[in-house]
Amino acid sequence: MDADRLSTTDTETLKAYLIEQVTDRDAAPIAQKVKFANEHLMPLFTELERRNPIPDLAEQIPVMQGIWRSLWSTIPFQDILPGRLRDQSYQIFAPNGYYANLARYKPGHRTPLLNWLARRLFSYDLMIVQTYAVAEDAAKQTQRWDIQNVGIRQVLRWGTTPFDAGAAQTWFDRAVKAYLANPNTAQNIVMPEQNVSRSMEKKYQKVFKSQPVLEHLYIDSDLRVVKSQREKSQRPSYTVAVRLE
Repeated sequence: MDADRLSTTDTETLKAYLIEQVTDRDAAPIAQKVKFANEHLMPLFTELERRNPIPDLAEQIPVMQGIWRSLWSTIPFQDILPGRLRDQSYQIFAPNGYYANLARYKPGHRTPLLNWLARRLFSYDLMIVQTYAVAEDAAKQTQRWDIQNVGIRQVLRWGTTPFDAGAAQTWFDRAVKAYLANPNTAQNIVMPEQNVSRSMEKKYQKVFKSQPVLEHLYIDSDLRVVKSQREKSQRPSYTVAVRLE
């Protein structure tokens, strides 16, 4: 879609076009997705940002709350482990200021024999918990998201029970309840309960040493286009997410 069509097309059509463009592309390598964003999506992101109906961060909070699914993202840590099931990956925002990225992993699920075993034997569920709030600089009259890292929860599950949105919400609620009952826990980064390799532990630590910066280029009740950055030296990442509940 060229620039003239972007500027004259109604917003709902642009949203549908964006979803069509990113559907079934999330499994591509990060480098390929970054190239696709730079070559095809940036004009669309820019036009949607121009039309963002909720630019005020405080007003975005009630709209964010609920369960979302990332359709497409260039955030590298989402695939920190192999085998992420994209249809069982969620982002949950709670009214109390907690949110989390949750996903089920089945290593080997793309290999026929290993997939058969993985479906029947085990799953690995990972949850990265953070808090969100709006920080305002009255002097500069600016707003920014204040994102704080809370902890990592993970569990190895046996059997074929699906990790649906309801299961994700229940696990998230249980974790938040534990953090609220013991606030000191949230002041220290909680590493996964089970043993992890040294290289994986370094990856976890890298995620939690950074303080994410995010911006909604576009947000409404059913679509979020997010620009984020974990480190100043890191390239910006982009995420297209749709509401589930």
